[in-house]
Amino acid sequence: MKKKSFWFITVLMTLALLGVFVMQLYYIREAYNLKSQLFDEQVNQTLTSFVNKIQRLSAADRITRKDAENKIKRSQDVRQRLLDIKDLKQQFAQASELREAERENEIENYLNQQDSLIRSTYSAPKVITEKEYVSLSSFDKPATGAARLDMQMDAVVDIKSLVIKGYSMRSKLFTPDTKTFNFRTSQNLPDTIRYQVFELKTGKPLLIGLPKISDDLEKKFKREDIIAKRKLEIQIAALGRVPADYSRYKVLEEVAKEISEEKIPLFQRINFTTLDSRLKKEFLNHNITQDYNFQVKLADKDSVLFVQASNPGLAFLPENTYRTELFNNDLFRDPGVLEVSFPNKKSAIVGNLSATLASSVGLLLVLVFIFSYTLYAILKQKKISEMKTDFINNMTHEFKTPVATIMIASEALKDPEVTEDKSRLKRLANIIYDENVRLGSHIERVLSIARLEKGELKMENTEVDLNDLIMIVLDSMSLQLQKKNAILTVNTDAENAVIFGDELHLSNVLYNLIDNANKYSKDSPEITISTRNTNKNLIIDISDKGIGMTKEQSKRIFDQFYRVPTGNLHDVKGFGLGLNYVQDIIKKLNGTIKVSSEKDKGTTFEISLPL
Repeated sequence: MKKKSFWFITVLMTLALLGVFVMQLYYIREAYNLKSQLFDEQVNQTLTSFVNKIQRLSAADRITRKDAENKIKRSQDVRQRLLDIKDLKQQFAQASELREAERENEIENYLNQQDSLIRSTYSAPKVITEKEYVSLSSFDKPATGAARLDMQMDAVVDIKSLVIKGYSMRSKLFTPDTKTFNFRTSQNLPDTIRYQVFELKTGKPLLIGLPKISDDLEKKFKREDIIAKRKLEIQIAALGRVPADYSRYKVLEEVAKEISEEKIPLFQRINFTTLDSRLKKEFLNHNITQDYNFQVKLADKDSVLFVQASNPGLAFLPENTYRTELFNNDLFRDPGVLEVSFPNKKSAIVGNLSATLASSVGLLLVLVFIFSYTLYAILKQKKISEMKTDFINNMTHEFKTPVATIMIASEALKDPEVTEDKSRLKRLANIIYDENVRLGSHIERVLSIARLEKGELKMENTEVDLNDLIMIVLDSMSLQLQKKNAILTVNTDAENAVIFGDELHLSNVLYNLIDNANKYSKDSPEITISTRNTNKNLIIDISDKGIGMTKEQSKRIFDQFYRVPTGNLHDVKGFGLGLNYVQDIIKKLNGTIKVSSEKDKGTTFEISLPL
């Protein structure tokens, strides 16, 4: 891929990602604004409903209070009226007793006057009992044979003139007896008092009946009773009738009059003790569960009457506060203001958008990941492509050298003079063989890497003594090491150096590491090889004092086709596959390989293999 194409794709993908990001932010903002508007409308509707209820409850409280006051007043009026009626009845009873006493006096005077008249008109008058009167008035003869006279007198006596208006008498035997009428000593007189009298001239016995109360007195007494009762009724009626219940219209009229009263303060129209519970209930009815603070203020003055807040010093911020009038129908009085603040409004709305935010953030993260991974893959492929190009160039160079050498030797063999010289012929044959072996090793290395990538490389593991294998590899590399005057230091201190692995691939690993130490060293290489045991592992250290590497280079040396820049060392050749091959073989043997290097001071490879 060309550099321009790469940057063009990168810019397009960046713009697309930014566009998606901006659109997501826009939709999230719109969703937040919509949720905020819905929340505002819901709170305003709740407050309107709450204020309407407060107004109705306030009127209902006034009606209830006024009704209770009226009931108390009515009960007091009833009790007072009953007491007044009781007093009137007591007075009536007392008056009745006085009248009765006066009547007894009148009756007593009347009877005494009548008795005096009878005594002055007749001789030997005697008051007899009803039984005696019945006995004397009988016409039957007594058992002794004596005659019996029965005389009845009906007389009407005028008290003033003392004149008997009419009478009839019959003679009767009597026992003389005088009796004075006195109600203090005896009041049990019959309705008609019977007298036995004798005519003054003839001495004829007579029976006279005197009514206890005259018709005039009786009529007079009845008139007095009627007048007294009528007076009592008038007095009771004058007290007024207590109704069974006060008129509802009258109660509402009194409440309306009280509501229109200008001097009633706001705190007397609101029950602050139940305000919070009613407001909370109203919010719950409208599915609003967020924490809130509220305060009641005067509308005309900036005066706070009541505050309900978790933190008294908390400010009611305009963006979180909702305001409504409590009594918006009042024309003459301060309607009062209810302010409700939701301190966690934004977090609550964001919480309601959690699913939308999570999905949007998740989508953005996925897009960012895909974008990053795509760029990473493109860069990686670009680097691999570049490294493969370098690899092909190196491989072509590595193959070209032995092929050219073989071609020159083959052309020399065509010369008859060379074929006749057996020493030159043998030398050319050796050259062809060595270059052929070299070419075959390059091909084998490339094929081994390909088999490793495909997982087709088979390991023929046997018991291998690494101390011995190190010495064998160093012996095979003696010519290369001598060519650069390498200084070797070998410390095979491991008492147990036997591992289970493939001897051929292990020798290739050691060859690659020692060869790199030899190639990447200035002047005479100083190479140190040591073995040691730790727990159940065998540690192999291969160190040099060559050109070293930076930390960034150390992280990439095990990548395919990667070659450390050698600066002025132009004689270093290779495919960039050796250390990648080493790492794959060590991993297949369940081991690890580490590198520590410092620029211009050398490099150390540490291999750990299980015993």
